[in-house]
Amino acid sequence: MKKTTVIWLAAAACLVLAGGAIFCLTMAANHWDFNQLNSNKMETKTIDITENFQNISIHSDTEAIEFRPSDDGKCRVVCLEREKETHTATVLGDMLTIERLDSRNWYDHLSLFFFGNPAITVYLPQPEYASLLIEEDTGDISIPKDFAFDSIDMSLSTGDVDCRASSSGLLRVKTSTGDIYLEGLSAGELDLTVSTGRVSVQSVVCEGNAGINVSIGKTNLTDVSCKSISSYGSTGDFFLKNVFASEMISIERSTGDVRFEQCDAGEMTVFTDTGDVTGSLLSAKVFIAYSDTGKIDVPETTSGGKCRITTDTGDIRIEIINR
Repeated sequence: MKKTTVIWLAAAACLVLAGGAIFCLTMAANHWDFNQLNSNKMETKTIDITENFQNISIHSDTEAIEFRPSDDGKCRVVCLEREKETHTATVLGDMLTIERLDSRNWYDHLSLFFFGNPAITVYLPQPEYASLLIEEDTGDISIPKDFAFDSIDMSLSTGDVDCRASSSGLLRVKTSTGDIYLEGLSAGELDLTVSTGRVSVQSVVCEGNAGINVSIGKTNLTDVSCKSISSYGSTGDFFLKNVFASEMISIERSTGDVRFEQCDAGEMTVFTDTGDVTGSLLSAKVFIAYSDTGKIDVPETTSGGKCRITTDTGDIRIEIINR
């Protein structure tokens, strides 16, 4: 190895050791509190809302969003925010609008140390509102059962949604990466879409149609009733327990099992490329079942609505039970 190369390597090693020593001394002086390195400190800001409104619109980026009932009959928006990433909450007409303002310069994005997660908590004095619209980039959304809306529309890129609030009209949730969880609510119509994540719907009454599309992930429906259910997906199992559709259940999967447990519908269509279709139904059906390489075991009933089940690689086993 050349002498100049050895000198440069030694100099680089000395610089690394010196930097490490300075870092350790600095952290020791701050009692090893890594929050002291945070280049954009977190602050809590409360915005009191005095005007009346019936519609809510939220546009955010990385904030977790949560709704809570107000304990004093007043509306307020509490934001946990960074110094240069603030929020506004204003009422115009009949709409409460909450938005994020980003005043960072380009060099503010170069920091290696960001601690704390931004959050928006909305305290609402009334139990019922007209519309709720949320457009989110990365962050979780939580809506408790204390509230009801005429319509709910939520879209986000990465994050989980936990919704227990009812919607007399459309309840739509769309996320690229994240889970959707609905429980104990009623809706006029459901439209749930996930690219990568799970969908869990429990104890839900839907007056109209329920559309559930999952590209990659499992779907679980328990104690659900609606007019019809349609679901399309690529990879993931589909489990239904005590699910009732007055008209149609239609499920399509490329890879994944479909299982029914004490379910029923006027008519049913199930297609899976690689996966089994099994379980129990509550009323007789006229079965039209086909599998390329799997076994087929279905009742030889001749009455009831049509039940078409098709698999390329998978077994088909269905029984009819009386409760």
